[in-house]
Order: sequence, then structure tokens, then C-alpha cells
Amino acid sequence: MSEEKKTRKHMTPPRPQNETMQLKPHERTHVKKLIAVVSGKGGVGKSSVTGLAAVWARRNGYQTAILDADITGPSIPRMFGLGYKDLVATEEGLHPANTVTGIKVMSMNLMMKNEDAPVIWRSPVITGALKQFWQEVIWGNVDYMFIDMPPGTGDVPLTVYQSLPIDGIIIVTTPQDLVSMIVKKALGMAKLMNVPILGLVENMSYVKCPCCGEEIHMFGNGRIDEIAAAEGIPVIAKLPIDASFTAACDSGQVEYVDAAVLDGLGQVLPDPDEDASL
Repeated sequence: MSEEKKTRKHMTPPRPQNETMQLKPHERTHVKKLIAVVSGKGGVGKSSVTGLAAVWARRNGYQTAILDADITGPSIPRMFGLGYKDLVATEEGLHPANTVTGIKVMSMNLMMKNEDAPVIWRSPVITGALKQFWQEVIWGNVDYMFIDMPPGTGDVPLTVYQSLPIDGIIIVTTPQDLVSMIVKKALGMAKLMNVPILGLVENMSYVKCPCCGEEIHMFGNGRIDEIAAAEGIPVIAKLPIDASFTAACDSGQVEYVDAAVLDGLGQVLPDPDEDASL
């Protein structure tokens, strides 16, 4: 080896072992399993599924939390009847709000006196707030934390995948072929980021006739089964259009609805008592 090459080799610093971009949470935060709920586009009911998943987990005896990562379009607090007054700040630091049944929630709307006020921030500020929700909030002991992600494959999803120890994602879709196409983008991003895909939830799948109980597929029969089979992932649930569920979300009473429609979660969620990393 020439002297020049030796010098160049000597000047190149060794790559750190086990290099990671993951952020450490607050020292009093112990989350066993972190599950992101994602969609390729907006308007498919991702936040509703996140809220219902948290209700299901809490009813099944798990310590449950929701990190609302949709910084500019948060809707989780309204679903649970929470607001600015419910956020808890002590000398120790910032604690999440608690719902009626004890689900811990952190959202941008909990920090705003007027929930209708727009959050007009550029991406670096948005991702910075997201990181603070993870690093600076005292979450305590949590079995399952569900992250309500903003739609698409932009800065915030990228930050979540790179910075937080995600144990798996749930992809929410609706029956339209266009949305099914977008689902594949979310699947593609998860694969590129090496994030486990737990399964698919098809929202607004059908309407049940109040007279005969027949399932009416208003948007046609979706391709969710086809996509799931091709990707080798399960269909967790097909959720109906339900006016009573919508009313419960709008009135802050999502914890009172029947969460059994998501019983399929019991088959796909990782066991919180196995390989806990935090």
C-alpha cells in the first residue's frame, strides 16, 4: 500500500458500531410496544381506527397510550373528550392527559386553548414537536402506545420510522381502487424502512341494513383481500360505516363504543411482555 493510501485510510474515521438514529424517551417512560397506525392518504378514518385500537387494548387490560403525530391536523383529543385543561404539567415535567378509562394521550391540540386554531409550521418545526412528545413527555409505564400518523409518506412518517423504536404498523384503507393503490405506497415505505407490517384494516367497508342485516357495499368490494394475500399479511378487520360510532367520536365518547370489531388485533399485536426494549 502506498504512503498516500495509508494516510487516507488513517484519516477516515471508523464507522460507529450499532449506529442508530433512534431517540431515547424520557427516563421515566417505559413503552413496551410501539404501534403506528398509517394510511397512504387522508380521509380514510385512520384516527378513528387509532382511537378504537386504544380502546380495545385498554378494555383487554393493557396500559395504553396514544401519541398523536398528526401535528397539523390532530383529532384524537376531541374523540376522547379531552382539551387544553387536561394536560398535566408538574415540577417534574409534562405528563400526558388521561381519558376516562385511563388511556394516556399527547396531542398538539392539548397544548392549544383554541382547538380550532391552525398550526402553520414548516416541516422542521413539526418534526421537532413530534420528537419532544416522545423525549420530553413523562409517559410512565405503557404496554401499547399507538401513534396516530399523518397521511402520506412525508417528513413525519420518515421521522417516526427513523427516530422511534416502532414494533409494527397497521395500515388503514377504504374499499376504493384508488385508495388501494395508495396503500401500496405505504407498504413500500414500510418495507424500505424495515418496519414490520402487522396487517390491514378496511374502514367504511359496508353499511349494515337496519331491517334485514344485509351488508351493503356502498363503495364496491375493495381489493384488501387481494392485497393482503399478495403481501402475505392479515386483514385485521373490515369496519362498517356506523352513524353511532361517528356520533360517539364527535361527542368525545369513543370509549363507550363496542370495540369488539377490532378483536383481530389480538392475533397480530406483539406480546408486550416479550422482548421489551425500553
